[in-house]
Amino acid sequence: MTDGLHTLGRWTRDRAVATPDRVAVDDRGVVLTYRELDARASALAAALLDRGYGVGDRIATITGNSADHVVVFFACAKAGLVLVPLSWRLSPRELALQLEQADPALLLVEDEFTTLANATRKRLVAPLAVQGLGAGSIEANVPHPTRNSLGEPPVRREVRDDDALLIIFTSGTQGAARGAILTHANCFWTNLALSRTAEITSSDTVLAVMPQYHVGGWNVQPLLAWWVGATVVLERTFDPGRVLQLIQERRITTTMGVPANYLFLSEHPSFAAADLSSLRHAIVGGAPMPEPLLRTWHSRGVALTQGYGLTEASPNVLCLPDEDARTKVGLAGKPYPHVEVAVADPVTGEELDGDAVGELLVRGPSVFPGYFRAPESTAAALRDGWLHTGDLVHRDSDGYFRVVDRISDIYISGGESIAPTEVEAAIASHPAVAEVAVVGVPDGRWGEVGIAHVVLRQGRVTDEHELLEHCATQLASYKLPKRILFVRSIPRSTGNKVLRRLLVDEYVATREQEVAR
Repeated sequence: MTDGLHTLGRWTRDRAVATPDRVAVDDRGVVLTYRELDARASALAAALLDRGYGVGDRIATITGNSADHVVVFFACAKAGLVLVPLSWRLSPRELALQLEQADPALLLVEDEFTTLANATRKRLVAPLAVQGLGAGSIEANVPHPTRNSLGEPPVRREVRDDDALLIIFTSGTQGAARGAILTHANCFWTNLALSRTAEITSSDTVLAVMPQYHVGGWNVQPLLAWWVGATVVLERTFDPGRVLQLIQERRITTTMGVPANYLFLSEHPSFAAADLSSLRHAIVGGAPMPEPLLRTWHSRGVALTQGYGLTEASPNVLCLPDEDARTKVGLAGKPYPHVEVAVADPVTGEELDGDAVGELLVRGPSVFPGYFRAPESTAAALRDGWLHTGDLVHRDSDGYFRVVDRISDIYISGGESIAPTEVEAAIASHPAVAEVAVVGVPDGRWGEVGIAHVVLRQGRVTDEHELLEHCATQLASYKLPKRILFVRSIPRSTGNKVLRRLLVDEYVATREQEVAR
């Protein structure tokens, strides 16, 4: 599709005509109507083009959830630019690596993250145009773009369906973050599919707590809400008490979160007495929801749409509709509309029929075209017309899916994907460390947490506290392992690969013995 009929820049324009005075965004009490949102986004898009930005140029951001960021998103959609939202939870080293990959024409920084951005820019080889967000910064003064490293001139043409709209960084099996390209068509189709299963109407009030550097911060509810004319209440951080209060006061009808969000809400002292009557349904993503926690929410009358997705699929792949929530507890459901899936033998690649266990394959209009400037990674992910997820699933005889395990070693803690090799590299850079292996183990609070197994160099001494402080200079805080265990050796296969499953099983068995004492 290249005709531009499915480009997202049209959405605010259409809503500004149909429902101009309806509230589109409520950002901590500061509201934007659809007329205001479209006017600001259109003006910014025009200013960017006038200043020399072209179709395909990247605009990176370091910002919390905000109405100003929403304006930038739709300005990019209208102008054919690509939004690259970066995580403010990363270290300057990690952010610099992602900026070098994304090669943006401009970096937009919220005031709160100026110190982080300055430390990041010091690590960059080449200078980069920088500006703030909002009506008093980028919308008032657009700097000249930093031309990309390839020296390509700006592209001048109408926006097409297959143009990139977002680049979302996601962890890879080898630990290096990769920028997944999501086109206008990808975002259109994934939101259309979502609308057919987790319906949002113009009368809904959506609470958005997922960070906007995640694909879920856009494509799981907020963009669909702005398509149909609903109101999105934006929260910068997740505070259980405040969320429960907002649900009651703002009559929130739907929201999305990772299992840890729902756990923290259920543990809050106000949960039992909180008025949740307005909450029609809630979506669970990022990791499987523990069955006891599902039942806790069902007991409060809230139906949960549980599912499975990944950034490379924009992200919606499988979902368990509300009507199955109580009878199919623990399952990821069936494919969304417009999404085709298959199960393949992880070794031979042969597609399996019926009741089967194997790697989940995905294809359809919401599947991404590839990783930005990473042809080898793209070729590995997209083979024979399918996206190979690297996730092991069980499909039962009725066509319902359960996620069994990840074939890759990445674990998910609090909804954040963490690559063990990246954590291992940080630990191994300490002079006292000879070998290290990091695994994700089950955790009742975060879903999974990292446990590092460390072999020290002969004659060298360190401790857990020192190693964690060392890692903290290189990694985001959520990537730090929960525990560091000092061991004599790390189990390996005959091919010299770390036996991670054995490490997980040993740790779990030890913990169970400790609890039993």
